[in-house]
Amino acid sequence: MGAPKAWLPFGVEPMLQRVARILSEVLSPMIVVAADQQELPRLPRAVKIVRDSQPDRGPLQAIADGLSALDEDVSIAFIAGCDAPLLSVAFVQRMLNLLAAAPDKQIAVAQVDGQFHPLAAAYRPSALGYIEAMLAGSRLKVTELMAEAPTRIVAADELRDIDPDLRSLRNVNTPDELSEAEKLTKG
Repeated sequence: MGAPKAWLPFGVEPMLQRVARILSEVLSPMIVVAADQQELPRLPRAVKIVRDSQPDRGPLQAIADGLSALDEDVSIAFIAGCDAPLLSVAFVQRMLNLLAAAPDKQIAVAQVDGQFHPLAAAYRPSALGYIEAMLAGSRLKVTELMAEAPTRIVAADELRDIDPDLRSLRNVNTPDELSEAEKLTKG
């Protein structure tokens, strides 16, 4: 992409600022997990910055670090990547509600066309035990977590009423995807 995704301009703000702004409408507290020396765009004071406890271990380690940093009174968290500028408040709220309604599950994750979306999903902090076991075994694929932890699989049809095109599940990995996402916000 030519620059760190957190800093990529999306409209009038860096992408991480946009994602944090959207999530702040639903979540409090908010935690951002970043690499040890990674510079971040300006975020609201209420955002807690947590640095990777073990570098180069990917998103699963970041999820573990974020869940570990939550206050004890947090029962459900929403995990999002900084490259999801089309997240909607309604989508986040739906995922949180679906997990809250499934007390026997640790995660609520969308599965569309056979693909899980673990970086736009709800997690109970107690899922940390499953994550730590995977990390201890050097199993770093986030999608493998769905086979380990009790998971509420969310079908696309359960989301289309609030996100018809499932834009909340789109992340930006190429300049073309960034351009397309920006067009979608203007259309």
